[in-house]
Amino acid sequence: MRAPAGDSGVAPRRPVVLVDGRSGAGKTSFGRDLAPRLGAHLLSLDALYPGWGGLEAGSRAVHETVLRAVDPGYTGWNWDADRPGQWHPLPTGVDDDGPPLVIEGCGALSRANRALADLAIWIDLDDVERRRRAIARDGETYAPHWERWARQEETFAARERPRELADLVVAGGYPPLAR
Repeated sequence: MRAPAGDSGVAPRRPVVLVDGRSGAGKTSFGRDLAPRLGAHLLSLDALYPGWGGLEAGSRAVHETVLRAVDPGYTGWNWDADRPGQWHPLPTGVDDDGPPLVIEGCGALSRANRALADLAIWIDLDDVERRRRAIARDGETYAPHWERWARQEETFAARERPRELADLVVAGGYPPLAR
């Protein structure tokens, strides 16, 4: 992670880890396992996407209201009412020397976000298994939105190239598939 400021005069800042991958690859499970090992706060983009068409907006919100903000936090999304929810401040500022922050979700790993993070991880899994996992996890809630969300992921990946921005690629999804 980041070393304390020395003679450079650069103030220390809390470490940031980005975890990205396509839907169903295992980002949330990976983040839930990683955060406590680092003593980190976990932020899931699922809490702030503004609805099923909100991947791009969620990625931008992380950049503007979490990574670059003086008083970081995010406006949650009320999925039941399909409208913005409450403001959720983060426990400590990104610019202070607080505990690490793990941010997981589709769109976490944009070029702009990567420039403000210490570590970037891509979770990779084939399309058939991802869909199986996602539908098993979320059932009929997600099924009607799969194609729409996949198109947003493809557009984001073509522009941002998140897999190439990653420091670490976890192949085979997470948790790993039994072989």
